[in-house]
Amino acid sequence: MAADPKPDWLSCLPSSWSYGVTRDGRIFFINEEAKSTTWLHPVTGEAVITGHRKTPDLPTGWEEGYTFEGARCFIKRV
Repeated sequence: MAADPKPDWLSCLPSSWSYGVTRDGRIFFINEEAKSTTWLHPVTGEAVITGHRKTPDLPTGWEEGYTFEGARCFIKRV
């Protein structure tokens, strides 16, 4: 049996909602009816976490990440 190509957060979006992806890979949600956006999923109320990413402009050992609320943070790996 083939795996479902839609992640859970995508399959449960209400009909008036869509999503976008920023250049750095963050997922945001678009309410087409209200013409507004949010970092938080309209059903779960949580940010979609796509993981940490390394960026070339950060010092060695540091990664960029995001909190569950969608705030940007930096993580030093020891």
